[in-house]
Amino acid sequence: MNKTDRNDARGIAQMMRVHLYRPVHVKTLASQKRRALLTARKLLQDKAIAIENDIRGLLRNFGLKVGIIGAVKFQDRIRELIADRPDLTEIIEPLLAARRALREHFVALHQKLLAVVRDDEVCRRLMTVPGVGPVVALAFVATLDSPARFRTSKAVGPALGLTPIQHQSGESHRVGRISLCGDAMLRTLLVEAAQSMLTRVIKWSWLKAWAMNVARRRGGRRAVIALARRLAVILHRIWIDGGEFRWTREAQAT
Repeated sequence: MNKTDRNDARGIAQMMRVHLYRPVHVKTLASQKRRALLTARKLLQDKAIAIENDIRGLLRNFGLKVGIIGAVKFQDRIRELIADRPDLTEIIEPLLAARRALREHFVALHQKLLAVVRDDEVCRRLMTVPGVGPVVALAFVATLDSPARFRTSKAVGPALGLTPIQHQSGESHRVGRISLCGDAMLRTLLVEAAQSMLTRVIKWSWLKAWAMNVARRRGGRRAVIALARRLAVILHRIWIDGGEFRWTREAQAT
């Protein structure tokens, strides 16, 4: 009932006595540095996007609509809208300067990320999978750290929270949403890779055909999650076997 340091120590001692604990994997220093690079890059990207959205909201109050515009031409579009409004220019220009600095630092970290991936043989092999780019490959390697942590490749999906929750009691058996356990960044990147394969990758493969069949039977959202889970399994298997992605079933058989 009372949480004190003495009671906490007693509880920990009891857990150690009856072996109610599991070993924890401590990542290597290289993986921790790679994870720090991914986190810093994502943080700069999110802050820059937040400033862009704030600028859009501020200008909308004055009837100025930015519209659909890319990151490269965003600043020119904003200055075009406020060209004849010096009072707004004094307010918006500091935000544009902050956004520009964030974007410049983001590009620098992204180039560093590409250099790391370019020199990593495992990441290059993982990128042979359709939809998997340098960010997904580096995040997968940095998060798992060692493929030997998992006894089978199928165990990677549950560890990343990509398997559904089950609740069974008597005659009741409900299957709910995915568990969302494990690393959120890698899970999000795998889902984005799955969406990219289904919507952007033009070249056909056995994996895309499988995902399209799942979408036809179960719906698009479930197909994306199922494909993300299978991507995790395939990436782990490629990492262990030392091979590359095979686009056809015939190539797999050989």
